[in-house]
Amino acid sequence: MTRRLRLLFPTFLLAFSLFAQTETDLPRYLTTGEMQLLQSAKYVPGFPEGTSAPPPVPVRAMGEWEELQALLVTWQAGSNSIRDILTEIVRAARLECRVIVCCNNQTILTNARNYLIGKSVDVNSNVEFLVVPNNSIWIRDYGPNCVYANGVDSLYFIDWRYNRPRPQDDTLASRVSQYLGVPLYSTFEAPADMVNTGGNFMADGLGTAFASRLILDENKVGNTYGVSAKTETQIDGIMSDYMGIQRYIKMDVLPYDAIHHIDMHMKLLDEETLLVGQYPMGIADGPQIEANIQYVLSGFQSAFGTPYQVVRVPMPPHNGKYPDTGGNYRTYANAIFVNKTVLVPFYEEQFDTTAQRIWENALPGYNIVGIDCNAIIPSLGALHCITKEVGVADPLPIVHQPLPCMENATHSQYPVWANLNHRSGIASARIHYTTDLAGPWESVELPVYSPNDTTWSHRGFIPGQPGGSTVYYYIEGTSASGKTVVRPLTAPQGYWSFCVTETVSTAAVEPVEPVELAAIYPNPASAITVVPVYAPTTTRGSLRLYNTLGQLAQTIFEGDLPAGQSQYFFDAARFPAGTYWVELRAGEQVAVQKLLIR
Repeated sequence: MTRRLRLLFPTFLLAFSLFAQTETDLPRYLTTGEMQLLQSAKYVPGFPEGTSAPPPVPVRAMGEWEELQALLVTWQAGSNSIRDILTEIVRAARLECRVIVCCNNQTILTNARNYLIGKSVDVNSNVEFLVVPNNSIWIRDYGPNCVYANGVDSLYFIDWRYNRPRPQDDTLASRVSQYLGVPLYSTFEAPADMVNTGGNFMADGLGTAFASRLILDENKVGNTYGVSAKTETQIDGIMSDYMGIQRYIKMDVLPYDAIHHIDMHMKLLDEETLLVGQYPMGIADGPQIEANIQYVLSGFQSAFGTPYQVVRVPMPPHNGKYPDTGGNYRTYANAIFVNKTVLVPFYEEQFDTTAQRIWENALPGYNIVGIDCNAIIPSLGALHCITKEVGVADPLPIVHQPLPCMENATHSQYPVWANLNHRSGIASARIHYTTDLAGPWESVELPVYSPNDTTWSHRGFIPGQPGGSTVYYYIEGTSASGKTVVRPLTAPQGYWSFCVTETVSTAAVEPVEPVELAAIYPNPASAITVVPVYAPTTTRGSLRLYNTLGQLAQTIFEGDLPAGQSQYFFDAARFPAGTYWVELRAGEQVAVQKLLIR
């Protein structure tokens, strides 16, 4: 059912009266007046335009590092120190995409424009101003969430019920959807009436999302938001229907983070890398953060079937104090990807330089821009909290698991698997590689991978390199419609890399005709697995199973491969779930297939 924007006028007046004096500088947390309003059970939220039914087709929640067409911010008539932070966001982000500045009325719009001009921001290029009713700057929590129909077909917005009694904030998504012409689906009506916030949601773009258990607490029996009580299973079902989330990982809330939003201490950098805030041992939320991360590492694997990689970044003190002794909740994790730039909150140079180095090492080629957030962090938020990304209308996502260090003989090849997808189809794909970042890049085709493998759409090979080399590489894809995208998005300044280790080759008879490694089945595997091999003549060879770190897991066969078709078997149940490589060697020939064990 479609609902038109409706605000219950007496209730809105009550809500407005409780926070009118502080509306221009509302914190991210609930004010005393807002808590009283919720506890009185008299608050009714604004209802957005759009449909309350879930999207009509399967959807995919966008990863935050994916390509953006726009970045949203809200501008309030608040303190200059807060407006200075917004100014620096606009200054940096407009170089990467459109920046849409949402203003409550025409007067604020004029003031915002003049303020930015006064700070030497070019508002005539990639900066747009939009009159949109709102109560606060915390657009991360109430703004629209981006999903793609059938993975890449069309951009949709999803709007959750906001967990603050700020009725204008709760309707902003519908106005933005009208402005951009993006369909809106909302979780405002039973049985899918669900409270959730953007700061407590992080997705990998492949169906996995992270949150704190706040999502369960705010939708349980007796909640103060007037939504129907839901079990965890029901919440997971709503997230599946509206966001395409198939695995919803929830961690315990933190003792000193009053808002319980995960964006205050962690950030997904890609499909298998978590940047995590770190306190000194035993300090503040440090023990619970570590317990949560160990819970994730021990119970879950990345979408590639491998353990998550963790990058630690310090949680810096405030005047020598941490949140457990009265210091502000300073964090470097509350950052935002804006295409090739990452905006990172900064506080003091002695700590900021370390954070910048960690970010730059984790994301080669990205422009890491630090913005002073001392004025905003007492309100329990920073840059991620006051921005909201809008994905491109026609994404061309490239999914690839970076290669580990590879053992090598001079004539070996290094297999590269990837998924490339676009609504018009993929016209071509290439791998670009080099062993010298100061030298030229070579390239090879990344052909469509046709065997019975539902995991990857393309497979190609980087030619063998001398032992001791470091190979740098990236992937380029072009759609049938002519759109070209690279990944990493910053390539060639950004790249993946792997080391090549020396291996001792053994004498062998080189076959006259190629030896073939046919499609392994079943793949994914969980029990007895078949490895078919074809050899034109009896040939000395070997079949080996390697894990994702390049370590030998099992020698499946070594000896004479008989002429013709033969089959070899191993028990996948003996190995931990994850990604593996099956390598066939015969003379100087090498064939490799990726295998998933689950």
